[in-house]
Amino acid sequence: MNKNLSLLALTGTLALGAFAGFELSERSSAQVVGSPSAAQITAPASSVSSSNASRARTESEANTVQVVKARQDGLVYISVTEGAGGSPEAQLRQRLQDQFGFAVPEGGEGEQGTGSGFFVNAQGDILTNNHVVEGASEITVRLHGSPRTYTAKVVGRAPDFDLALLRAEGLPRGAVKPIPLGDASKLEVGLKAIALGAPFGLDFSVSEGIISSLERTVPVGAKGVEQRVIQTDAAINPGNSGGPLLDSAGQVIGVNTQILTGGIGQSAGVGFAIPVSTVQRLLPQLQQGGEVRTPTLGLQFTDLSQLPAAERERLKLPASGALIQQVYPGSPAAQAGLRGSAQTQGGSQETSSGGDIITAVDGQPLAQGSDLPRAVIGKRIGDTLRLTVQRDGQAREVAVQLRAFSLPQAQQ
Repeated sequence: MNKNLSLLALTGTLALGAFAGFELSERSSAQVVGSPSAAQITAPASSVSSSNASRARTESEANTVQVVKARQDGLVYISVTEGAGGSPEAQLRQRLQDQFGFAVPEGGEGEQGTGSGFFVNAQGDILTNNHVVEGASEITVRLHGSPRTYTAKVVGRAPDFDLALLRAEGLPRGAVKPIPLGDASKLEVGLKAIALGAPFGLDFSVSEGIISSLERTVPVGAKGVEQRVIQTDAAINPGNSGGPLLDSAGQVIGVNTQILTGGIGQSAGVGFAIPVSTVQRLLPQLQQGGEVRTPTLGLQFTDLSQLPAAERERLKLPASGALIQQVYPGSPAAQAGLRGSAQTQGGSQETSSGGDIITAVDGQPLAQGSDLPRAVIGKRIGDTLRLTVQRDGQAREVAVQLRAFSLPQAQQ
């Protein structure tokens, strides 16, 4: 049974793997400022020459056409075969369904899925979302304008950032057309955003919009840590996971990864892309092969900014920070001497003020609890994290040597 890999997002949840839509918003000559003359209004359609029709194109439309023509050969259509129902691959797929709240039709062995990707260098490396290929027993790719398929394999993964790097076998000479990576520092809200990909299996489709926000954070990757993303209103739908988001210069500014559906299971005008700055930071590690692992503190905490003011006042807690509830034995947090204070009543955990309160990371105050795991995931294994901790009313500095650590449950 065919299905899109990114059928995630029902009833307003973030749809992992939603991507680039196929409904192009027409930009007509009505966008040109100025009122037409009477002669223009009464002139018969037959009197309009092809040259006039060409001039009627807006500058924005001409730019979009130019970008698409220049970059379409860098787009890659990805198909995967998933394992049987009882296989480890299928179990992994089920775990992702449970984690991200999307439904996948049931079927027999060899279920098919689709996604998108693009060439990032002349060596033929293909970047896509990790969730497109995770759990796949077979991967094939197809290039623009050709029905031929090529077997591909995963070179490197960064599951906590939802990125993966593929290489295809037997690509013909000259077939690789890398799409250049852009400059994240030059992005601004309101600039054009062009999404390429294969929504609903409709390969090599284009949609256009703008950068709607550069300050949005959403859960990304296997750990579900809130990370900064690019928000766009370019139509993004299931099936285009891993496709590029381009600027008006035809450079990659993001990798399409999620949508907010509003409960309709498809684009509602709110899509998200992994920023190109994240891609540039991780690409060298992906090219080395294997899995890019991220550190974990190994603790559970309460976000003080989310507690009611009356509750904070009762417990004499600050307005913001991470109140540690539990520290896992053997974790980096435990080895650094951090202290938690979990209390359980009636089978549920209640807030306790006895634990350490993390108020800053590397000198930056914690405005909200999500700042802490985001700071950790931005570090590399072996790095040192400097925490400002409040204990018994006294502030102290704690250095934590970061490393990988498996939690009993998938939470930071």
